[in-house]
Amino acid sequence: MGLGEKLKAQLVHWLNSHNWEYSEWVYAAIVAGIFLVTAVVLHFILHSIILRAFKRSAYKSQLPWGVALHKHSLLKRIALVFQGFVLLIQARIWLPKDEEITSLVTTLAYLWIVFYLLLSLFALLNFLEDIFKSESNKRNIPVRGIFQSIKLIAAFITFIFVISILIGKSPIILFSGLGAMTAVLLLVFKDAILGFVAGIQLSANEMLALGDWLEMPKYGADGSVIDISLTTVKVRNWDNTITTIPAYALIADSFKNWRGMSESGGRRIKRAIFIDATSVKFLQPDDIVRLRRTALLSDYIEKKIAEIEAENQQAGVDLTSLVNGRRLTNLGTFRAYLIAYLRQHKSIHTSMTQIVRQLAPEPTGIPLEIYAFSKDTGWVNYEAIQSDIFDHVFAILPEFGLRVYQAPSGYDVQNIGLQTGAAQNKVIATNAP
Repeated sequence: MGLGEKLKAQLVHWLNSHNWEYSEWVYAAIVAGIFLVTAVVLHFILHSIILRAFKRSAYKSQLPWGVALHKHSLLKRIALVFQGFVLLIQARIWLPKDEEITSLVTTLAYLWIVFYLLLSLFALLNFLEDIFKSESNKRNIPVRGIFQSIKLIAAFITFIFVISILIGKSPIILFSGLGAMTAVLLLVFKDAILGFVAGIQLSANEMLALGDWLEMPKYGADGSVIDISLTTVKVRNWDNTITTIPAYALIADSFKNWRGMSESGGRRIKRAIFIDATSVKFLQPDDIVRLRRTALLSDYIEKKIAEIEAENQQAGVDLTSLVNGRRLTNLGTFRAYLIAYLRQHKSIHTSMTQIVRQLAPEPTGIPLEIYAFSKDTGWVNYEAIQSDIFDHVFAILPEFGLRVYQAPSGYDVQNIGLQTGAAQNKVIATNAP
């Protein structure tokens, strides 16, 4: 005879000895009262005293983990799991073993425990996700997709346990019968499985993290990664639109991650100006005298003139013809000026590549490309630095006798027509009798 049967027999005997009728119902009412009083007292102690005191302490200390514990109700759900175990123990103590009411209460207690264990696991994962986000060295780890995968697996396992509790069979039997359902499960959870595998690869290979600048033209994505979940990656584009990309697409297709640029501390400036080829010429003596007064060019011109004169004298060339010997050109001197200008610019990264190069001539002129890296990688500041540099470049060109190539506009054509018409009218007026 179990403990429940012994207690029931003793209580019924005591009630019968005092001439109580319907002793079975009285016993049931007493047990129900014990269950109710125990549940109310335990709930009050756990939730109104212990958890409330913890909440006050957590918000007073402002510790991130304490606030996160309360935010996701982790301790509250654990307390409810404990209350379920207390209910299960009470059912085994006070209720007879083989009666229907015992089976019902035990089943409800098991379901209560399994359900709140699942919710506790969800709360724990949410708590850990917040902790990862609050720590600067772990903020960019894409843990959300992994945690969502764990939640999905845990929910499926919990579903199997719930079915086994309701039908009174071992969960091992149900798990062994899943072989025939594998194909169906793979079809239903295809995106989740692909996303889970993709999330592991993205995390393990450090291919993508929250806050990265991602560029993926195929999906119209060009912006900052704001969320990495089990099946999707959300990107906030620079126009504040949101692009959602399947997680497995980041493994199957190529994309550009600008994180390396941000971590390097330098953002590339690569832009060319097109020089009108007809403005390229040799520097005349008065040009050299004028450009010698330029602080960034004085040393270059002195060194270059000495080098050219020594080479021309050694070769014995006739300098009366421009074709003979070496001479300074306005384009080459301008290129040297730009190199010196970039080297002393306070916003240009001096330890990274700096090149001013002449590219192959095109129908639009001679491309002169500036290749350097700004110290500030922020978009707004980067564009300001680049614009300031080219503002100066365009403004300084006439000092070297150079012109920027620019295709004729409608205004230019109109002026040509007006000038031609005015010239014709002048000729007609001159030839008139």
